Amino acid sequence: MSEAHKPRVFRLEADSAPRQGAKTVAITEVPDAFQAETLAALPAEQPLKPQAAGFSFWSKLFWSALGGLLSMAVGLWFWRLLEDLFRTNLYMGWIGTGLLALAALALLVLIIREARGLRSLDAATILRDEAELIAAADDGEGARQVVRRLIAQQASDPTTAGARQQMQEHFSAIIDGRGLLLLAERLLILPRDAQAKAVIAAAAKRVSVVTAISPRAIVDVLFVAAQSVMLTRKLAEIYGARPGTLGFLRLGRRVLGHLAITGGMAMTDSVLSQLVGHGLAARLSAKLGEGVLNGLLTARVGLAVIAACRPLPFQPGDEPRLLDVAGDIIANPLGKRD
Repeated sequence: MSEAHKPRVFRLEADSAPRQGAKTVAITEVPDAFQAETLAALPAEQPLKPQAAGFSFWSKLFWSALGGLLSMAVGLWFWRLLEDLFRTNLYMGWIGTGLLALAALALLVLIIREARGLRSLDAATILRDEAELIAAADDGEGARQVVRRLIAQQASDPTTAGARQQMQEHFSAIIDGRGLLLLAERLLILPRDAQAKAVIAAAAKRVSVVTAISPRAIVDVLFVAAQSVMLTRKLAEIYGARPGTLGFLRLGRRVLGHLAITGGMAMTDSVLSQLVGHGLAARLSAKLGEGVLNGLLTARVGLAVIAACRPLPFQPGDEPRLLDVAGDIIANPLGKRD
């Protein structure tokens, strides 16, 4: 056996230093191709979201027991009332029974309306979230499902009949999901956006003028609150939602959350630059400046309602700004015509 082919011993420990004059061998790990393909096919690990702290078992038991006890108390009170009416007079007893039946029927109708209002608000939120994911993935079939649901939501609105017909005609022509969602936004949502912006601008101008000339601060507070409630309901109806009392409270909570996320009730830098540029602080009275500020805040609430009720997400850079709906009250605070 030759000297070159004699067996040799190599040290493979990483921490051992090679001997002087000895040959070193470099070992390189090669990734397994099949293992890499398997790992690539697995879904990406999603970060764990913090779970909201819910009610404990004893809290649920307490409120359930208390609710049942109150229901029994109310039922017993009505039962005794009907017994007293029948004991007093037979006709009064039957009249009381009829009135109780009418009240129960009205309560049932109100519950159904509240449930529909809550469902319409939730449907808009779910549809918007799904549209964002589908647009990011450019899913054509998913976009068609979203557009079909959007068309079904607007089926009772005769003003969108032509737009809905055009969308039906383009279902087979547009393949990519982003293009289909963009067309649905242009045909079905942008006209509602224009209507909503006009409503916000009118409400902001109304608040600005009334609070600028009102003699009492309590009048300002009541008028701004009333206009905010009316504006919220009107904008919700424009986008197809008809919230009842519970739905309005939920929508108000979403609006407040949106205002908190996007910077609260503070004005943007562009509005501040407009105010400083026009010199309103130096030229207008304090009352007129207060009216302008109330109008801007009302417009800010309206934009938050649009963000909460719009069934499709805005395209990047297309979100309405405060100056788009309240620029007129800055340039012309009292609504005077040129």
